[in-house]
Amino acid sequence: MTWLLVLALPPLAVALAYYSAPLLYWLLAGVLWLASAALVGGWSVAAAVVAIAVFAAVMAVLIKPGLRRRLVTAPILKAFRAALPSMSQTERDALEAGSVWWEGELFAGRPAWAKMLAYPWPRLSEEEQRFLDVETTELCRLSHDWADSQRQDMPAEVWRYIKEQGFLGMIIPKDYGGKGFSAYAHSQVVTKLSTRSSAPAVSVMVPNSLGPAELLLHYGTPEQKQHYLPRLARGQEIPAFALTSPWAGSDAASIPDAGVVCKGSYKGEEVLGMRVSFDKRYITLAPVCTVFGLAFRLFDPDHLLGEVEDIGITCALVPFDHPGVDIGRRHFPLNAHWMNGPIRGREVFMPLSFIIGGPEMAGQGWRMLMECLAAGRSISLPGSNTGMQKLTARAVGAYARVRYQFKTAIGRFEGVEEALTRIGANTYMCDAARVFTAGAIDLGEKPSVVSAIVKYHVTERARQTVNDGMDVIGGKGICLGPQNFLGRAYQQIPVGITVEGANILTRSLILFGQGAIRCHPFVLDEMASAQANDLEAFDRALFGHIAYTANNAARAMVMGLSGSHFVDVPDDIAPETRRYYQQLTRFSAAFAYIADISMGTMGGALKRKEKLSARLGDILSLMYLASATLRRFEAEGRQAEDAPLMHWAIWDCMFRIQLAFEGVVANFPNRVFAFVIRRLVVFPLGRPYVVPSDALGHQVARLLIAPSETRDRLTSDVFLTKDVDDPVGALEAALYATIEAEPIEARVKQALREGRFTAKLHIGDGIDGIYADAAEAGVITLQELALMRKKGELRDRVIGVDDFPYDFGLREALAELADGDQQQRRQAA
Repeated sequence: MTWLLVLALPPLAVALAYYSAPLLYWLLAGVLWLASAALVGGWSVAAAVVAIAVFAAVMAVLIKPGLRRRLVTAPILKAFRAALPSMSQTERDALEAGSVWWEGELFAGRPAWAKMLAYPWPRLSEEEQRFLDVETTELCRLSHDWADSQRQDMPAEVWRYIKEQGFLGMIIPKDYGGKGFSAYAHSQVVTKLSTRSSAPAVSVMVPNSLGPAELLLHYGTPEQKQHYLPRLARGQEIPAFALTSPWAGSDAASIPDAGVVCKGSYKGEEVLGMRVSFDKRYITLAPVCTVFGLAFRLFDPDHLLGEVEDIGITCALVPFDHPGVDIGRRHFPLNAHWMNGPIRGREVFMPLSFIIGGPEMAGQGWRMLMECLAAGRSISLPGSNTGMQKLTARAVGAYARVRYQFKTAIGRFEGVEEALTRIGANTYMCDAARVFTAGAIDLGEKPSVVSAIVKYHVTERARQTVNDGMDVIGGKGICLGPQNFLGRAYQQIPVGITVEGANILTRSLILFGQGAIRCHPFVLDEMASAQANDLEAFDRALFGHIAYTANNAARAMVMGLSGSHFVDVPDDIAPETRRYYQQLTRFSAAFAYIADISMGTMGGALKRKEKLSARLGDILSLMYLASATLRRFEAEGRQAEDAPLMHWAIWDCMFRIQLAFEGVVANFPNRVFAFVIRRLVVFPLGRPYVVPSDALGHQVARLLIAPSETRDRLTSDVFLTKDVDDPVGALEAALYATIEAEPIEARVKQALREGRFTAKLHIGDGIDGIYADAAEAGVITLQELALMRKKGELRDRVIGVDDFPYDFGLREALAELADGDQQQRRQAA
């Protein structure tokens, strides 16, 4: 009987903690744990009673709110206030900007899957779909990446088409002459353009992302909106936004560019304004812009606007030809031909009316930027980098079927299959995250943490995808020219890694650092109440936090010990995904517990533990990517043919989550907590996931090398043409010709083995002469011979690389130099 109690009481205590957060239940759970310890340890009845009495007395203090606040919370509040680091206004603005969306559910340890599945999956309106099918397709047709890169600009007709068709005003409401498109439509356009060329994609996405139009829509004065928005929508104005300086890149809040409030002359009149000095670089569209947003710190030493001297970061809208503005020479970001360059000015006088939102918005620039960045960063780079992945999946998959080595299509070799698998699954997952996040923007969210997640992970996985693609196409990829469909993407992948917050910084400081405060259900309230010295609010947040932490620990332990098999998930999900939802719930609870333990034991020092912070950010991010993938699978009707893509992507995420947990535990400073985390909370029964299987990878790779509805869904929005002079058009034609020719090839090989004909030596006929011999022997028909020759022509076009004329004058000069060297050596000898 005693041992039955010993075995039964701890699980009962954990169950109470699992299902309840109130302190009364924790009192009962604690009593049960102590009773269990007494039985196991052989305590005397008196000792057990004393221990339980002491514990009950402590809990009685905690349960009674007034007593608890006076004896417990007040000293903690005092210590917390002393330890709480001072926070600048820019830091506060960054933390408070934007909104918390699905990532908050994952951070809190109890993801409400029914809520996620209820989010509408984005769909294009008829007008948006028509614009994507007609105008966007035409812009792709007009764009020729290699030819345009040689002139280092898009042709005048392309610029004109972009302006006249309203590409620069997609997010501007129709009331101002814009398209009024959804965030999802904006993302779709950028994605499709990026499958063709980076120049039109970047030139379109920047004005519709973080730029003057977005800022004007949310903060501009009526006069500013009426003047600029119609002109931006019609393409009469080309906007840029000048934020980055040589001394402040990713640390944009520390920009040194500054202005002083003063009086000066504007259009012949003395007005109150600002004298601003600025030096900006890496500004996209700067060389061709007609108006640019400018971020700088504004000071008012003479108190012309009020009592505050350091007003703060301010955003102004400045015409490019305003006196004193210097639009510098252009940059060449890895030889891309989209426009980018510096903007400078020294002591440039501007009226206060240049401030976006007018003088009342002076000093509000950082908050404005943080709120708008969440929307723009959720669309621009995820869209453009997913577009590159879709192109890679479509074209490299076809190439792997067309290109033969050792008499076999290279896509059938397991080594190449491994690369194709990553290409396919990463493309599926990144596209899911892109669409899922764009849908959040259309729901009115400004998810600052999610925008960082998709920016970081989509650009990193795009780098992996394009690198894998280059490995597969080999020598074809390293020779630049009009037939190289992947070389420019390979060159420019680092741009996405660098801009809108460098990826190293984003992973190390933002994903968990900002998420820990923004997404946590109690931390922000604790900080706010401590700063306000509000004892009651702090008490409520503190003990809510303690119960929340203990609850997540108990839940993670129970789910770990039970393999999460009893976790409640929605009934209407695809049966094959049920375990994923259960395991993600378990990981979410474990992550929430570890996040709290990390913040509690390391405090402010956690900010300096960038590797630990990065791994915690990886866990949160990977749970988000897996969620988006599951949502996509449901939204697209649980396509059985697409299931291998979904399964491989989820398994890869789960395995990486485990590695991130291991990285945190192995390097956790407090080894006692590290032991508890590993053995009791995260992996009590071992790690449930291994790398995705080779068999599953084989299924994924096969989907890329043959036409199918799955391949079309995976690579939707890739610009396709039937023109075989286009490299992707030639690949599509060669793929179909190769598949049609494969039965004929097999028949010829069989006939050759059986001795039904002899292959002659055909000088000049290359590898296809054998088919003429087969036709002559009656093995194949003349029609089939024509088909094999057509397939050969398309194959040769696809595997061919570009060459260019050599300067024979240079060759002759080099020959003369070589002759001179030889004569000197003879004379010396």
